[in-house]
Amino acid sequence: MSSATPPDRTIRVYLLDDHEIVRRGLRDLVEAAPDMDVVGESGSAREAGRRIPALLPDVAVLDVRLPDGSGIEVCREIRSVDPRIRALMLTSYDDEQALVASVLAGASGYLLKQLSGEGIVAAIRRVAAGEDLSDHPHAQALRDRWASREEHDPRLKALSPVERRILDLVAEGRTNRQIGDRLGLAEKTVKNYVSSVLSKMGMETRTQAAVYAATHRDHQDPSAR
Repeated sequence: MSSATPPDRTIRVYLLDDHEIVRRGLRDLVEAAPDMDVVGESGSAREAGRRIPALLPDVAVLDVRLPDGSGIEVCREIRSVDPRIRALMLTSYDDEQALVASVLAGASGYLLKQLSGEGIVAAIRRVAAGEDLSDHPHAQALRDRWASREEHDPRLKALSPVERRILDLVAEGRTNRQIGDRLGLAEKTVKNYVSSVLSKMGMETRTQAAVYAATHRDHQDPSAR
């Protein structure tokens, strides 16, 4: 499977939504399109995380809020296994923080469920073709800021986009629970990420990371002063 679906091949789609009626409606929309096929669906994050890499869809349409987790976590998980799988987040809530977290997790788009069926199908086609629909000023500002930092400290290149965001939030004094709420992650997952950040940065304590990040941020970003 290539990073963009060839125009003459059927687009393979996976659906994740905990509401059966919503999922059925999405399935009907996708299957009515002559160039698309639903290869699988589920109503839980755990099942989706297990099935999606095995089914190899071109596009996974993921509900952001789920009873057993977050579509953002599923996006991050499946793209870490196979980055060729493109993710399109679908939500009922216009939440900027969730949007940015989705972008950092590797999603190619963030859509509201209020969008028309035609609009959702069109978005799936564009994402399958390799387009990125997640161009958001806040997310782009984060990318630009970190690109500047990496020039001054090569250790930062070892951090994933999520680890970089977590380092920023640690510098703001956020607890693991607060970070989890902000990024749509389980508290235990945040704890593991913090441990990974400390290891990659060669630090032993959270305080060291917070002081480093705050100092480095203020040094590189005049607007942070």
